Amino acid sequence: MIRGSAVALLVGLAPVSARAEGFALRDLTGLEPAAKSALGGRFAARAEAARLTLLCAACEGSPMIDVLLGRQADGTEGRVRSGETPIASLEALCRQRDPECRLTGLSVAPAVGWISLYRMGSMSGATAIVLRDGDLLTIRSLAGDAATASRNARTLVQALVPRIVGP
Repeated sequence: MIRGSAVALLVGLAPVSARAEGFALRDLTGLEPAAKSALGGRFAARAEAARLTLLCAACEGSPMIDVLLGRQADGTEGRVRSGETPIASLEALCRQRDPECRLTGLSVAPAVGWISLYRMGSMSGATAIVLRDGDLLTIRSLAGDAATASRNARTLVQALVPRIVGP
């Protein structure tokens, strides 16, 4: 007769199918050089495990960028992935808050993502959102003009997302 604790032990030792979940990289500190290089090297940076902050006081418009790791398990990723919530619906939500907001999808497979462009007081902003299995990457870029905010966010999406998301 096998007792309850023995059953628990056997179940704990049973092979479990391995499945990669979330991002391949969960620490941003090693990405500081790549981020600075992608942006042209003039940015100062401060890196922590879940946050990389870049700013360029000497650049026109004093652009600032935050790269943040977090979690978002509210079902948004699944609804976007399945098409239940299309990018156009996300843009409509964004435009309800700010009629000038623009939102477009990002090609970040196997993750899903989008980027929104908006005004924030006298600054322009661009925020890229990337989701994979509940992991959330946010790249928030502020600058004196929309083109710079968008360019900086998209540059970091191209330079960092493949390394963070993984295959």
